[in-house]
Amino acid sequence: MSKDKEAAQLGHHHETGKTQDLARNTTPRSEKDGMTDNFGHLISDDLNSLKAGVRGPTLLEDHLLREKIHHFDHERIPERIVHARGSAAHGYFELKESLEQYTTAKVLTEVGKQTPVFTRFSTVAGFRGSPDTPRDVRGFSVRFYTDEGNWDIVGNNIPVFFIQDGIKFPDLVHALKPEPHHEMPQAASAHDTFWDFISLTPESMHMVMWQMSDRTLPRYFDTMEGFGVHTFRLINAEGKSTFVKYHWKPVNGVHSLVWDESQKIMGKDPDFQRRSMWETIDQGGTYEWDLAVQLFSQEEADKWDFDILDATKIIPEELVPLKVIGRMVLNRNPDNFFAETEQVGYKPTNLVPGMDFTNDPLMQGRLFSYLDTQLIRLGGPNWQQLPINRPLVQVANNQRDGFMRQTIEPGRVSYHPASLDGGSPQEVPVSQGGFASYPEQISGEKLRKRAESFSDHYGQAKLFWNSLEPIERKHLCKAFQFELSKVETRHVRVAMIDQLEKIHPLLASQVAVALGEAPRADKVVKPGGTADCAEEMQLLAQAEAVTSASGGLTKAQGLSMEAQPPKGIRNRMVAILAADGVDGAQVDAIKQALEAEGAKGEVLGQHLGLLDGGAEAKKTISNSHMVLFDAVIVPGGAKSAAALLEDGDAHAYLLEAYKHGKPIAAYGEGQQVLQGSDLAALLGDQLGNAKSLGILSADAPAMAEFVQTLAQHRIWGRPQLKRISN
Repeated sequence: MSKDKEAAQLGHHHETGKTQDLARNTTPRSEKDGMTDNFGHLISDDLNSLKAGVRGPTLLEDHLLREKIHHFDHERIPERIVHARGSAAHGYFELKESLEQYTTAKVLTEVGKQTPVFTRFSTVAGFRGSPDTPRDVRGFSVRFYTDEGNWDIVGNNIPVFFIQDGIKFPDLVHALKPEPHHEMPQAASAHDTFWDFISLTPESMHMVMWQMSDRTLPRYFDTMEGFGVHTFRLINAEGKSTFVKYHWKPVNGVHSLVWDESQKIMGKDPDFQRRSMWETIDQGGTYEWDLAVQLFSQEEADKWDFDILDATKIIPEELVPLKVIGRMVLNRNPDNFFAETEQVGYKPTNLVPGMDFTNDPLMQGRLFSYLDTQLIRLGGPNWQQLPINRPLVQVANNQRDGFMRQTIEPGRVSYHPASLDGGSPQEVPVSQGGFASYPEQISGEKLRKRAESFSDHYGQAKLFWNSLEPIERKHLCKAFQFELSKVETRHVRVAMIDQLEKIHPLLASQVAVALGEAPRADKVVKPGGTADCAEEMQLLAQAEAVTSASGGLTKAQGLSMEAQPPKGIRNRMVAILAADGVDGAQVDAIKQALEAEGAKGEVLGQHLGLLDGGAEAKKTISNSHMVLFDAVIVPGGAKSAAALLEDGDAHAYLLEAYKHGKPIAAYGEGQQVLQGSDLAALLGDQLGNAKSLGILSADAPAMAEFVQTLAQHRIWGRPQLKRISN
C-alpha cells in the first residue's frame, strides 16, 4: 500500500510536506480565537437564545441553541448526563380541592380521584454509582398517569435554578461535572471549574445560596420539598389563563443532614436514602407530600419588581400564598430497578389539556432537550412505549417503525388524512378535550438579548440570607468555606468573595478569613477564634441585607427550615444500644412507643441474633453507625450496661449523637452507661443540665418526653466539646 493511501485510510492528509491528524485538533486554542459553532461559523452571542422579543418564546430556528444542546444531550451513554443517581417509587395523587375555575385538566378538577404516580428522586452531579448524600441539588420528578395522558412535573428540591436561559445549561453542567482532564471530583462542586463559572455568572448567586444551605443535604427523601421551578399556565373552560407554580410540601416536615454526617454516610452507607425509602415502603410505610400551588394573574405579576419568567427568582409566599390542593402518597417499590427507575423518561412537555407553558427561556430550552436526550439514552424514538413510560390511555397516531418498536399496528394507513382502512385517527376539537396552546399575543424583533427585568441577580439572594435563622447562616458560611477552600486557583476564590460581598459583607468576611484573605466587614468570627457560640449567633442574627427584586419584602416565610414547626417523628430511625442481659421488656416498650408515632427503633447488639434478655439484634453496634440514625437510646439491664461501658463503639454513638444535635436517652441501668461515658467526662458539670441539652434519663422509658424531643429534629446550641467540636 502506498503511503498516500495508508495516510488516507488513517484519516491523515499531506499538507506542505506534513501529516495532520484530522481526527484531533492539534492546534492549541488561544483566547484571541473567536468562538465558533461545530462547522466553524463565528458566534456573536453564546449567552442568550434567539427569542421573539426580549421576553418572548425561544424560536425553533435558533440553530446555535439546538446544536449546542443537541451535542450536550448526546455526550454520554447510557446513563443520564445529569440526575444519573436516582431512586423511585410508585403511588398515587389524590385531589382534595378542585381548580375548576382555573383549568380543565381533570387531574386538577376531579376531587377524590386517585391518579397513579411514579416519582423519582436524584442527585444532579454524580454518576449512577455515586453516593446518595453529597452536597447537591436533588431532582424531584413526578409522573401522573392521568386519564388524559401523562403529566410530568420535572422539578428539583430547590425552587430556583442557576441560569436564566437554556443555552447556558451545557456550560453549567460542564463546569459542575468532574473536570475532563482527570475525571475528578465525583459528585461534588468543590473544585475550580464550577466556582470559576459561578464567579463569572452573577445570575447564579441566588441558587448558590440555596445550594450551600442545608437544603442540599436532605435527611431523607420525604423530608425535602419539591418545586416545579418554572412558572406554568393553567387554562379554564373559557380560555382564561392563570399562572401557576407547583410546590411539594413533605408531610413529615423539612429536615436535613449536617455536612459532617453527610460525608460519613457516603462511606458508611452510600445507599442511605435509597435504602431508607425502600425499607420504609417494603415494611408497609409511606412517603407523603401535599401538593400546593401559587396562582396569580398577569396583572399581579406586572406589579412586582422581578420577572415571573426568570427561573432564578421565587415568588414569595407573602405575595402569593400557597394553596394546598392534594396529597401524593408513595406506597409501592419498583419491581425492577432498571425497567422502571432507570428507563423512566420524564419530559416537561408532558402536559394535559388545560395546561400550557410560558416563555421562560430556561424552560424553553428544556422543552427541546428532554425529548432529544432520550433518543440516545433509550435507543430511539420508541422509548415512550417502554412500560414505565406508557400512558394509561390508548395511544393512536400514525407514527411507525424506528428502533425497538414495541407495538404492532395493522393495516395499510400510516398517514393523515386518509380514506383507506377506515381512515387514520382524527384530531379532537378543543371543546371535546383536545390540547390547545394559550393564544398569547407575541411580537418583537428576532434577537439574542436578555430582558432588563432579568437583571437583578442579588436581591433575592439577600432575601434568602435574611430569612435564615442564625444557625442556618452559620452552616451556609461554613459550606462556602469548605467548598472554596478546595479551589486551588486564588483569583477564583477572590472573585467568589467579591460576589458574596454583594450579598452581605459578613458572609464574604466569614468566607474570606477561612481562605486567608482580608475580611470585608468590621467584625468577624475567625476560625479557631475565642468568640463563643452565643456571640457568633448574635453577630449572624444582626447581619441583615437590603433586598430588591423581592416584592418589597425583607424576609420571606418558608425559606428557613428551622423556622418551620415540628411535624412529629414519622419514619425516623432510632438506635437502641444493647448487649446480652438487656431488659427485653424495656426494649419492647420503647419500640412499641416509637411505632405508635410512625418511627422505628432498631436494636444494635454486640452480636447478631437473640440477646440474653429477649431482644433481637438485626444489626450490630460495629457494623452500623450513629450517622444512620436520628437518635440513640440506651435501655436498662445491668449486664448489658456493664458490657456497653466497656464498648468503645457504644461510647462513640453517644459522642456522635451529641455532636450532631440528636436526642440521647438512657433508661434504667442504661443511665450508668451515660454517666460513665466519654461524653459525660467531656461535659462534666454540664451533664446536670442534660434535659436542656436534649439528653434524657429516667428509671423507666419516658417515651412521651423522648418523642417531643425527637420531633425538634436537632438540639442546636449545645456547648461545644473541644474533642468533638463542629
